[in-house]
Amino acid sequence: MKILALEVENPACAQTVNPELLREEALAVKQLMQAGWIREIYFHAEAHTAVIVMEAQDRSEAEAFLFGLPLVRSGAIRFDIIPLEPYDGFNRLL
Repeated sequence: MKILALEVENPACAQTVNPELLREEALAVKQLMQAGWIREIYFHAEAHTAVIVMEAQDRSEAEAFLFGLPLVRSGAIRFDIIPLEPYDGFNRLL
C-alpha cells in the first residue's frame, strides 16, 4: 500500500533539536530508503517539513517505521499518515 506521510513539528521542540539527532534522522531515513520502505522524500517548499511517499502493508506498518525515526521518538515531530489507493476516476470515461 502506498502511504503519504506529512511531518508535523512540535512547536515546543522546534528550536531545541540537537544537530546529532538530525544526523541520526538522516541516517535512519537513508536506511529506510535503501530498504525500499521510503520511495520518495521531499521538503514542503514553504514549511520545510518532510513529505514522504512510502510503501507498507498497511497504516500500522507505516506507523511502526515512522515511529522508529529519531525525531519522532524524541517528540520533536510526528507524522500525519494518509493511506492512498489508485485513482479509479478514469473508469467513468468508459
